[in-house]
Amino acid sequence: MAKVLIIGSGGAGLVSALSAHEAGAEVIVVSKTLPTRSQTSMAQGGMNAVLGDDDSIKAHIADTFASSVGLGDEARIAFMCENAPDAVRWCNTMGLPFSRDASGEIARRRLGGASAARACYAQDYTGLKLLHTLYDQCLKAGIVFKNERFLLNIIVDEESNGALGATFLNIATGEVEEVRADAVIVATGGYAALYGKYSTNAVGSSGDGIAAAMRAGARLADLEFVQFHPTALKNSSILISESARGAGGHLLNGNKERFTNELAPRDVVARAIHDEIASSGAVYLDIRHLGEEFINHELPQERKLAQIYEGIDPVHELIPINPSAHYSMGGIEVDEMCMSSVKGLFAVGECANHKTHGANRLGGNSLLELVVFGRHCGKNVTGYANKNSAPLIENSQLVKDSDFIREVMVFTNEIDFYQKQEILANVFYNNVGLVREDMGLKAVLEEIQQMQKELPLMGPRDKSKICNTNLVEFIEFGNKIELAEIIVTCAISRVESRGAHYRIDAPTRNDQTFGAHTITWREDGVLCTDFIV
Repeated sequence: MAKVLIIGSGGAGLVSALSAHEAGAEVIVVSKTLPTRSQTSMAQGGMNAVLGDDDSIKAHIADTFASSVGLGDEARIAFMCENAPDAVRWCNTMGLPFSRDASGEIARRRLGGASAARACYAQDYTGLKLLHTLYDQCLKAGIVFKNERFLLNIIVDEESNGALGATFLNIATGEVEEVRADAVIVATGGYAALYGKYSTNAVGSSGDGIAAAMRAGARLADLEFVQFHPTALKNSSILISESARGAGGHLLNGNKERFTNELAPRDVVARAIHDEIASSGAVYLDIRHLGEEFINHELPQERKLAQIYEGIDPVHELIPINPSAHYSMGGIEVDEMCMSSVKGLFAVGECANHKTHGANRLGGNSLLELVVFGRHCGKNVTGYANKNSAPLIENSQLVKDSDFIREVMVFTNEIDFYQKQEILANVFYNNVGLVREDMGLKAVLEEIQQMQKELPLMGPRDKSKICNTNLVEFIEFGNKIELAEIIVTCAISRVESRGAHYRIDAPTRNDQTFGAHTITWREDGVLCTDFIV
């Protein structure tokens, strides 16, 4: 029986696990946290799918491609949209408690950039309820989970360039472990936590899988494209779902006036809010006119979040908001089978670049992507593993990573890496955020390169072995710095504005790079970048 290792237990990992298990593979899921704590739980708005005669798959494809600002691959977008109805029905069959309309059918709402109401939702907890449903199904299927294991590196056979498994730090024991497999799926999520307090993401969204894949030889694509969600709570960056605007919420400026189309694509709305805050001093989300009964039934989480984190009740008060880093469009470059440039190393979900979101993700397509491509990836990885059993050969990766952990524990801590992490988040938000320009980007790159040099002076203060979260957070910081250099390098290279990448010094389209993806890889330790159509 083929053995498949899945790294990450969010929605993409769990869908892939169920699909691979159904295809006959022995599946093991390894994750640095508990499955129900994954970032999927924060995808609130819904899952796009054409279910009625008032919409068409052709329109869904067109909306997705338009939102991608010409950087999405039309064939892969079509694959995702054509499989969307079946993906929703599959979730429904598993027991995902979708909200229902008056006729008892799955309820749908319109999200930004969509030409019709096609986001199937479960109140404003869609991602959370999907995650719990998937986890329940995985447990019923007997899928093996190893939690609280921090990914260190992918094990690669140098002769065949094939993935053999991965190494992990067992957080509870402090030991370095390896898990061998015939094929590996990376499903570790995105890297928006790099923006710190300016991100809607959990602190664990540090891009560990993307960084490890690149160290293993995989190519990355389009890392400069980071989506900023228009409506996060001003003082905490807690996400207020697009469902609030989809239900009819208004955006008001400091003068309490509407100033933009609330359901335009996210990049357009986020920049409009950014500019309005600079002009009028504040922007608010207003859902008061929707009424308490509607808010309690359709948007209960948004009311609770505003009450807890902002101290206001949106039934009666305006919600102060600010755009925050939310979703990583870039990631591990994968082909139509979801496999990276490393044989047997697959990727799915936010850590992967399926070339479906392009320069800007359409709201409601993230959950859809992880279900459609998760099911596709699970089948493909099993087929690959059945034909390509991993050789039982010695590999030095476990020894290397055990030595690495010992070396890190003797690093000095003359410099507080938490302070440096906060500095990195601040400079990223100000210079690699909604608005960018060449001089600011190059200044950030210098700051990153200095941090890389100083990393051996920033070691963990906690020298204990068991449950050393200080050590884990230091390694996460190292991954952030590694990816930060790539993000900024790509942003400097792309001298044009499109989607989530807006250059005030190059506000128009650049025909030379318009249809090209920014591809990065390392050769002999040197970071390489190129534009590839």
